[in-house]
Amino acid sequence: MEFHSFTSLPDGTTLGLLNALHNRVFGSTNGFVEDLQTKHRPFILVAIEKESPVGYKIGYERKANHFYSWLGGVHPDYRGKGIGEELLIRQHKWCQENNYKTIRTHTKNKWRNMLILNIKNGFDVIGTFTDVKGEPKIILEKRL
Repeated sequence: MEFHSFTSLPDGTTLGLLNALHNRVFGSTNGFVEDLQTKHRPFILVAIEKESPVGYKIGYERKANHFYSWLGGVHPDYRGKGIGEELLIRQHKWCQENNYKTIRTHTKNKWRNMLILNIKNGFDVIGTFTDVKGEPKIILEKRL
């Protein structure tokens, strides 16, 4: 397994592969690439197996010293192998090295594995809100 990181948008081929993986993980791309292009100081991590992305974690600077862990997922065939946690650990290490003080993320109760992973790795639940689709979301934050 290789891990690649990008501090700006990757090339079109890589973006296409990430878009396909995002669709596989979430069942839809919903403007994924277009949204990614609007993010300030993105940090993109990709887990590669046999030249194909099998996991990713993307975040960006939300405000000074504050990083937002936006999207991530692991291909269903590769889940349960620690890839998501390794991506999370690498993201947090990069954030510390780049002087971020907090990381925030949102998740849904239906994505329990992500919720548990975040709590296990030092996030605190700090609130909830209802998204534009009417679904409740959980706000988590971690001090670095």
